[in-house]
Amino acid sequence: QVQLVEFGGGLVQAGDSLRLSCAASPNTFNRYAMGWFRQAPGKEREFVTVIDWSGLTTRYADSVKGRFTISRDNAKNTVYLQMNSLKPEDTAVYYCAAGAGWPGVKYDYWGQGTQVTVSS
Repeated sequence: QVQLVEFGGGLVQAGDSLRLSCAASPNTFNRYAMGWFRQAPGKEREFVTVIDWSGLTTRYADSVKGRFTISRDNAKNTVYLQMNSLKPEDTAVYYCAAGAGWPGVKYDYWGQGTQVTVSS
C-alpha cells in the first residue's frame, strides 16, 4: 500500500508559478512511476505528466509542454510538479498517482488532491 499526500496548491494569478509536491510512503516509492493528473469542475480527470521510477524519462500532455516540469527525489520519497506561466484553464484539482509499468503505467494509488486556482 502506498499513501500519497499532495502539497502546494493555492490561488495565483495568470502568469505566476506554483510548485506542487507529493510525498509518498512507504519507502518503496522508487519502484513506481509517478504521475500528475488534474480535474477541472465539470470535466473528466485528465493526464498531465508522468515520470519513470529513475527520473530519467518523462512525458507531458500537450497542454502543459514547455510550462510544467515533473521531477522526483527518491531519497525524499517525493515527486514535484513545477508549473510556470499558469493560465486560468490550468485551474483544477491536481492529483498525484503511483503506478507500475512503463510506458503503459497502471496507476494503483492516488492522493487526495490539491486545488490550484489561476485567476485572470
